Amino acid sequence: MIKKSYLNFYKDIPKTNLSIKDLLKDESLFYKVPDSWSVVVTDIENSTEAVARGLHNDVNLSATGSIITVLNTLKSTKTKVKIPYFFGGDGATFIIPKAAVKPVLLALNNYSQHIKKTTELNLRVGQLEVEKVYANNITLRITKLRHNKYLTTPVVLGNGMKYAERIIKDGFKASDIFSEKPTKLNLEGMECRWNEVYPNKNDKKVICLLVDCDNENEQAEVYGEIMEQVDAIFGDLEKRNPISSQKLKLDSSLKKIRKEMYAKIGKYKRSYLINNWLITLFGILYFKFSKAGRITKTRIAQLSDTIMLDGFLNTVISGTDEQVDALKALLDRLEAENKIIYGIHITHASIMSCYIEDRTEKHIHFVDGTEGGYTSAAIMFKEKLKKLQLKG
Repeated sequence: MIKKSYLNFYKDIPKTNLSIKDLLKDESLFYKVPDSWSVVVTDIENSTEAVARGLHNDVNLSATGSIITVLNTLKSTKTKVKIPYFFGGDGATFIIPKAAVKPVLLALNNYSQHIKKTTELNLRVGQLEVEKVYANNITLRITKLRHNKYLTTPVVLGNGMKYAERIIKDGFKASDIFSEKPTKLNLEGMECRWNEVYPNKNDKKVICLLVDCDNENEQAEVYGEIMEQVDAIFGDLEKRNPISSQKLKLDSSLKKIRKEMYAKIGKYKRSYLINNWLITLFGILYFKFSKAGRITKTRIAQLSDTIMLDGFLNTVISGTDEQVDALKALLDRLEAENKIIYGIHITHASIMSCYIEDRTEKHIHFVDGTEGGYTSAAIMFKEKLKKLQLKG
C-alpha cells in the first residue's frame, strides 16, 4: 500500500520488471495521483512550422532543456522530490507536487525567455491541478516500469494527462508567478553531441508512432495488444531499439558544440567552445579504443528513452518495410474498429539529446526521429482527428 505522502508519492511507487503488455494486464499495479499534485506542460508554439523550416533540432533540444530545467530545479530544493516526466519531441509534461510547483514554474518561465532569445522559438509553460482533472470524472493513474538495470520510466493509464494538456494548451497564458530576484538558468548536464543515429542494419528504418485510445476502459487492453504485437513483429525492446552502440558516433564539429553552447548558456564563450571540443575529440578516442568507453556506449543504448505511455502510446523503434507493413495492418484494423487513432512517421535515423548527471549510470537520452519525428507523426494524427470531428 502506497502512503499518500504528497512529496514522496512517486518515489514510493515500487518498480515492476514486467513487460509492458503484462504490466497493462494488472491494473492493480497503478496508483491514483494525489489531488494536490499538478500537471505542468511545456510546448513549442507552432512546432510544425518550425520543423518545416528545418528547426527540428532546436525544437527537440528546447523540449529536452525544459526537462533538465525542472530536474535541476528539484535537485536544488530541500525536498529533492522525485517526479514523473514525459518527453514529447516538441515539449514535455510533468506531474509535480504542490510544494514544488512555484519554483518549477519560476525556472521554466526563465528558461522560456532564454529559448526565445537563443532560438526565437516560443516555449509556452502552463499548469493544471490534478483535482480539476478528477472534477471532470477523468482518471489519472501511474506506475513505474523497469526496462533494464539502468532505465525506469513512468507509465500512465487514463485520460488525465491528455485532458490537462488540452486544457493548458487551449488556454495558454503567461504565468503570473514571478520572482522578486532573477532566477538563475540551470542547464547543467545538457549535451547534444551525437550524430544522427542510423539503425543497426541497412534495411531498417526508424518509426515514430503515436497512438490514442480515448476510451479509458479499453486503454490497458488496447495498448497491451499493440505492444504484444510490436514485440512479436519487431522483437523485444533491445532488438527494436533504434539506438545501437555500434552506430553511435560523436560529432566533434565546432558547429555542433556551438549550438549546444548557445542552448545551454545563451552566449558565445570561447573557453566553453574550446574545452568541449577537446573533450569531444577525447571522447571519440575513448569510445573507440577503451573497454570502459565501449561499456559506456552500450549503457547509452540501455538508457535511451524510446517508449512513453502517458495516456497516449508513443514509441520510436527500428524495423524493415515488411515489419512496418505488419504494424500498419494491426493499427488500421484497430482504427477501423474505432478503438484508436494513430499517427506514424518513418525516417532514416534517430536523433538524441541528453541529460548527463554523471557518466557512469546517471544519464538519460531522449530519442526522436529525424525529419520531424514525433511532431510529424502528430500531424498525421491531428488530420485524422479533424476529419472525425467534422464527420461527428
